[in-house]
Amino acid sequence: MGSPISAAHSKYNARMSRLLSQLLAALPHPFAAPAEDPVITGITDDNRTVQPGNLFVAYKGVAVDAHRFIPDAIARGAAAVVAEAGCEGASVPAVQVPNGREALAHLSAAWRDHPSRAMTVIGITGTDGKTTTSNLLFSILRAAGHKAGMISTVNAMIGDQTLETGLHTTTPKADDIQRYLAQMRDAATAYCVLEVTSHGLAQHRVDGVDFDLAIVTNITHEHLDLHGTREAYRAAKARLFEMARVHVLNVDDEYSFSHLARLDSQRQLRYSREVQPSGAYADWWLFAPRSDAAGTIDAHGFRPGQRLPLPLTTQLTGAFNVSNVLAASTAALAMAIPIDAIQRGVAAVGGVSGRMQRIDAGQPYLAVVDFAHTPNSLQNCLTALRAITPSRLIVAFGCAGQRDVQKRPMMGAAADALADVVILTAEDPRNESFDAICDEIVGGMTDKHAEVHRVMQRGEALRLACSLARPGDTVVACGKGHEQSLCFGATEYAWDDRAAMRAAIQGRALPLGPALT
Repeated sequence: MGSPISAAHSKYNARMSRLLSQLLAALPHPFAAPAEDPVITGITDDNRTVQPGNLFVAYKGVAVDAHRFIPDAIARGAAAVVAEAGCEGASVPAVQVPNGREALAHLSAAWRDHPSRAMTVIGITGTDGKTTTSNLLFSILRAAGHKAGMISTVNAMIGDQTLETGLHTTTPKADDIQRYLAQMRDAATAYCVLEVTSHGLAQHRVDGVDFDLAIVTNITHEHLDLHGTREAYRAAKARLFEMARVHVLNVDDEYSFSHLARLDSQRQLRYSREVQPSGAYADWWLFAPRSDAAGTIDAHGFRPGQRLPLPLTTQLTGAFNVSNVLAASTAALAMAIPIDAIQRGVAAVGGVSGRMQRIDAGQPYLAVVDFAHTPNSLQNCLTALRAITPSRLIVAFGCAGQRDVQKRPMMGAAADALADVVILTAEDPRNESFDAICDEIVGGMTDKHAEVHRVMQRGEALRLACSLARPGDTVVACGKGHEQSLCFGATEYAWDDRAAMRAAIQGRALPLGPALT
């Protein structure tokens, strides 16, 4: 399947050309070179967008095996094919590879003349906190006077241009990543901050990117629908560190640290809110055992023979955001960013779209929208809000359909322990039963602490939450954050939790918007 971004750039692709042999030289595995060497005018993995002279890359996807579209791609004018199978008897030059997704990534990098090699690329991975850490580091780089770009869950930032990256997207497709990187290179960008998911790593979307530095926030429970086990999930995250030369690790997250600290790196840097540096440690260790509600972080950098006071001030709420600040600041130390730029960059981040975002419409209670959609992030969100809520905490959330089912009772347990009122609602149920999803969430609520409601229509759920709120309460909508759609069946409908919360404060239930797909 192609993306809107790919379609939008088809004319740009048509103005470029490469010999097939020039592109194949970038593949990481041996292959049988075809006798012919045609001129290639573009690369695509979507047979519907094939133009004459294109190279068509076929692989077995999650839902569709694109090998069956090879004849159609050739009929549309494909000049060559790269595929995992089915190359025998093709009427155009064909190359068989062990992994089509991996091949697409390297071919896309070669098509754009390997743009990541022209800048410093920082990859940020982890279950939670990636987007906030990305924005913090992006702000620090800009405060230091550097020309920086960013590709995150929310959008892509290239110079002064902001680009949407699609629905439910964190790490874009390989060809889109290389396109963004090429645009950054052409704009003389010095640094790129790239948010990297386990899906993106497992599906080889960032192969072909030269990573200079890798940062991990944490590795908790998520995406076991794709990876099967937590160990496989961790191994997928670890691929980023196998690709990068410098590693920034979270000492407080034992599950990621115990594994990643053993990997080879040119330099290893560590950060912690809890573990005091002692004995031998590599390069910088940023330690911040104290912070307060005003956002003052008493941080100190350590490395052999040196201690560096690094007091920081942040507008972000919650202990988990202190960890995000430390992750970004440690990476900045690794790149020799001046202390004052780190301080100014951290202080400048007032918030990230859909991340603990306050909605103020004159109501006598606190209203918040957050992306929390994992057990760890939901617990962190509710813990932070509980600390600043004098009265009741009301949360509306759900769990996505056809995704990790093991996390559902864990999220129910977190909500039951920390909230006073829980309203279960739709969060991309897809083809699963809303009631069945709710039953699994409620199965974890063994303490029966919270008052529980079920309201499938998300706008109505938020209206109910706000109607129950009294002065001193907090209402929080979790799970959608910045996202711009809700998925029922196979259809994406326009949706925005922030707009829905504003409507709910006014006593209205925002309906679903028009179908997007």
